[in-house]
Amino acid sequence: MPITPATAATSSSNGTSPAILLELVDEEGNTIGTAEKLAAHQAPGQLHRAFSVFLFDEQGRLLLQRRALGKYHSPSVWSNTCCGHPYPGEAPFAAAARRTYEELGVSPSLLAEAGTVRYNHPDPESGLVEQEYNHLFVGMVQAPLLPDPEEIGETAFVTPDELTELHGRATFSAWFMTVLDAARPAIRELTGPAGGW
Repeated sequence: MPITPATAATSSSNGTSPAILLELVDEEGNTIGTAEKLAAHQAPGQLHRAFSVFLFDEQGRLLLQRRALGKYHSPSVWSNTCCGHPYPGEAPFAAAARRTYEELGVSPSLLAEAGTVRYNHPDPESGLVEQEYNHLFVGMVQAPLLPDPEEIGETAFVTPDELTELHGRATFSAWFMTVLDAARPAIRELTGPAGGW
């Protein structure tokens, strides 16, 4: 049974927010334990399970999000449609669908696995480290977005050319290009060769 936020969390006696646990993995993606979310991201970082979602509209445009200003990690930067961490014991596919709905208010259509990628990306602004074994997913968005302002500052649907232009003038998450490049074969399968991805 997956560990939910309620069962994973332990409230501290001073009334602070409960701890969120991440699943630690080895280099092959096998679970080896858990760690508190912030601790797992502090240098040098602990390798943990994550996911990244890339959703497209009917015109083959990629949905990007600009992370909310209040985020403790990589605030106000552009990134892929959705990313996050499964709870310990939660399947990455289920976590990706859950978190997309929590952040954007939509359930992805035709969500499919797109492989995995392992990376180590320090964030120069915060000093935190993304040491992740990342499960990639691609799919469609076919309903109006209802973004959670606590999570998302802005959204945009972009073509490949528009992404190149935005990437040249705006700040993106440290992991964005790594996960995009790793997901490109599955993205091309979804959007077709004419999509330009």
